[in-house]
Amino acid sequence: MSHQATDKHSYFCPCPRGLEGALAEELNEIAQFSAPAVTLKVHTQVPGGVHCSGLLSDAWRINLHSRIASRVLLRLTHGAYKTENDIYDMTLEQEWESWFPVSHTIRVDVTAVKSPLRSLQFTTLKIKDGICDRFRDLYNERPSVDTGTPDMRIVGFLDAHNFTLYLDTSGEALFKRGWRAETGDAPLRENLAAGLLRTTGWKPGTVLFDPMCGSGTILVEAAQILAGIPAGARRHFAFEKFNDFESDKWLAIKGSFKPNPLPTTPTIFGSDISGDMVQIAINNLRNAGILFEVPIKQIEAQEVKPPSDAEGGIMLTNPPYGERIGVRGDSTLSSDDLLTAFFTAFSTTLKQRFAGWSIFLFSADLGLPKLLRLKEARKTPFFNGALECRLFRFDMVAGFNRREAAKPKTE
Repeated sequence: MSHQATDKHSYFCPCPRGLEGALAEELNEIAQFSAPAVTLKVHTQVPGGVHCSGLLSDAWRINLHSRIASRVLLRLTHGAYKTENDIYDMTLEQEWESWFPVSHTIRVDVTAVKSPLRSLQFTTLKIKDGICDRFRDLYNERPSVDTGTPDMRIVGFLDAHNFTLYLDTSGEALFKRGWRAETGDAPLRENLAAGLLRTTGWKPGTVLFDPMCGSGTILVEAAQILAGIPAGARRHFAFEKFNDFESDKWLAIKGSFKPNPLPTTPTIFGSDISGDMVQIAINNLRNAGILFEVPIKQIEAQEVKPPSDAEGGIMLTNPPYGERIGVRGDSTLSSDDLLTAFFTAFSTTLKQRFAGWSIFLFSADLGLPKLLRLKEARKTPFFNGALECRLFRFDMVAGFNRREAAKPKTE
């Protein structure tokens, strides 16, 4: 048994910006999975992620269960630097050989905020040299670099004064769940979809409807939560390639989750204008291990009706924009006019048919409420990569339309 398994480690879990609070809440839930002896502790939220600490097995649990984290980075060292040589020295001091063999391929990535160093590329090279020189001093051999599918990813983070060096326990980013066969253009990342679901307050059993479901990311995330399937159940992780990896212990953790009983009536529904997308979404649900019915229809969003008899529910969707609108009919209209026509029709549908529903629209178009002529009850800022977005919430009240009609026209 290596000391690494019994030591406490510091971790940083990056996530899409805007989801730090949701991730901290989720990590606290994951901490309970090791009860009664809870070893995972959640510390501070910072822009773009959450700091936590625990045993190596806690990192395994986060990788398996977190739907919101992008990675789980294990902190090896942290300290002040002035030049690239300080960074090289700190890297050379690390006991890389205790983590992985020289035969493993490596990749180094560096991010910086307000660092005085001129070239991140040069800094990346210095970290790589530090790792390779450490192995060369010991074994007369050095690990090879593989930027595509490395065995080990090493991440450096620089701020104005300090350097932190991390070993990535995840491997491929965690939003890659292992079920996605094919995508439409610009799919929503899985961890962002999961974070949006949590932000809406959706819980299994509540009716959920995505009327512009595309490749089905929101539907798959919700269906896996309903089924009790961990986010990482269908993939491998970098920690499985660490020295002294205890595969029997990992299999026990992986096998300890209890799937939920299958629902007898559908509560998750989707639709899309594109028949191809509907088929891709159905395939993705199957690849994700969903064994119950998630009805998906081919229909234009402005034509939809509530999909069940339930009084209300949650609609969560990422409306297409610009080219993706694809409204059939009059092709003489400009894309701006098409967009306006689409949202005017969609707004009417929401007001007439979705009384009692909470409508959540995730969009980079910050003028969306204006297009819909609706006043949002709440808007939450998020980033989809570098793109600033909002999750707009609209509460559809019964009798909305009659009130609208009775209002004197002031415009």
